Amino acid sequence: METLLAAPWQMWATLFIIGVTIVFYTLDRFPIELISAGAISGLLFLFLLAPIQSNGENLLTTETLLSGFASPALFAILGLLIIGQGMFQSGSLEQPTELLLRAFEKRPIIITGAIFVFIMIISAFLNNTPVVVMFIPIMAAMAQQSKIPVARFMMPLSYLSIFGGMTTVIGSSTNLLAAESYRATTGGEIGFFELTPMGLILAGVGMAYMATAGRWLMPIRENPNKYAISEREGKHFIAQIEINRGHPLIGKGPVAGLFVDLPDITVRMVQRREKAILPPFDNFSFMAGDFVIVAATRSSLTALLKSNPDILEGLMAETSIADEEDGSVQRSTQLTLVEAIVAPGSRLIGRSIAQIGFNAQTDCVILGIERRSRMIRTQMNTIRLEAGDVLLILGDINDVRSLRADRDILLLEWSMQGLPDQRNARIAASIFTAVVTLTATGFLPIAVSAMAGATAMVASGCLNVRQAARALDRRIYLLIGASLAMAAALERTGGAAFIGEGLAASAGSFGSVALISAFFILCAALTNVLSNNATAVLFTPIAVSAAHQLGIDEHILVLTVIFGSNCSFATPIAYQTNLLVMTPGHYKFRDFLIVGGPLIVLLWMVYTAIAPFYFGLT
Repeated sequence: METLLAAPWQMWATLFIIGVTIVFYTLDRFPIELISAGAISGLLFLFLLAPIQSNGENLLTTETLLSGFASPALFAILGLLIIGQGMFQSGSLEQPTELLLRAFEKRPIIITGAIFVFIMIISAFLNNTPVVVMFIPIMAAMAQQSKIPVARFMMPLSYLSIFGGMTTVIGSSTNLLAAESYRATTGGEIGFFELTPMGLILAGVGMAYMATAGRWLMPIRENPNKYAISEREGKHFIAQIEINRGHPLIGKGPVAGLFVDLPDITVRMVQRREKAILPPFDNFSFMAGDFVIVAATRSSLTALLKSNPDILEGLMAETSIADEEDGSVQRSTQLTLVEAIVAPGSRLIGRSIAQIGFNAQTDCVILGIERRSRMIRTQMNTIRLEAGDVLLILGDINDVRSLRADRDILLLEWSMQGLPDQRNARIAASIFTAVVTLTATGFLPIAVSAMAGATAMVASGCLNVRQAARALDRRIYLLIGASLAMAAALERTGGAAFIGEGLAASAGSFGSVALISAFFILCAALTNVLSNNATAVLFTPIAVSAAHQLGIDEHILVLTVIFGSNCSFATPIAYQTNLLVMTPGHYKFRDFLIVGGPLIVLLWMVYTAIAPFYFGLT
């Protein structure tokens, strides 16, 4: 009662603003950006009109409330988002994952486990979102290859990335923000690998659950595009390769009748000036100026673009994007393949590819054409289009998306596939390795190494400025700024101490183990309806106050808050990787509750049982 009477009214106003903010976040009726900006505005007006002072000093100035937007943790998160986007755009992880995928046929169970472990390891050092985006098509290919429903792969993909994220301090933005809030509150530090032992225990339990009970609880639904995709797999496109000066095919010829530099691709004709050269290609080698007409499946053309993009450099050079700010043209690093059907009544019918000026109008190029079962031996640009022709189109993702409004073609949305530029893969991987090494060894703070790595990604050409800017989510920026402002207000008005006293009095009466257990399950529950970042930041000062009240090490409760806040398994809105796998896995909202709910309870029980021994409380 004395505490309640002594508490300033600004504390109650702060708790009211935070409570209203949490309710609006939970309802999800308004944009996160608007709710975050409203919370910041409310706190700014409150402490401008009614400042809270101690010894004549204003404890919550405008600068203090807005200091979260200059937080090192925030800039570390933004830098890691750009680095992750650079890794995704360059396809740095594609080569090792393709090796795993090829081995999948021989040892499917072992390789599946290895891929999931690989995902968890990568997620420990890289933002989870680009990792999941990169592995979604790989998981889909594994499901198709093994005839296993894709739902068996997608939810574990998201969950394993979350498990990996809770094993290092840079594994997720949640960890970084909690560490920053802890540093601002007490000056304490959380080591780079301090989360690793307990994180690996929880991850091991989670993996065992997903392999047993979780696998049984997961739904199985058919892909509505399944039959359309399988029907398209064996179709062959007519494509054209132009041999320019310096082309890698110059001087190359067939070996035993096969062109080894064009794997799984059939050469139908070579146009050399006025002469058409047809198979068999005896004593033949390519020369500058040749036009090579080939027949290939989409997967073969895609593999060629990834393994040796210089062969199709003539076409890829035509796909470019202009920087809106300075008008400069940069090589696209976000190339996308998509199939489109020439619509009945289209203006393209009867006109050749050269006549329609497709590249000039759309900034995309037609990579190949498929005409039912008819095989054509002529230069692709001279083929006159017919209704029902299927075009294989290559372009920047934004240019490809703009084709949706083109009435002359019908875009096959399910066929859209990103095509990373692997020539930057080694550069991006080197930058990423340097950032992790400099941070893990303590040579540079994470904020410095992350921002330097992000700058290097753009400077080296792995990303252009627009792509780097798109990696910065304004929702995350405002959410983090609002969370840090609310945490500062909660701590300096005494709200954190008040809540900490309450938790310490209720759960603490049963001992320190009960308090740890209560913090874990409370954070785990809130993180599934509120942002995990906001949960971690808001509860870190509360955990510090509760630890002081009960007389236990504050470090223990802060780590408990981090682990609990990472348990984003029970709803698709709990974490963005859950949203990413929802559509390809054909899940519904309740599926995450059915699979993720028991997982959270299991992790809570395991943590409650192990934490006292791990932290030496027994």
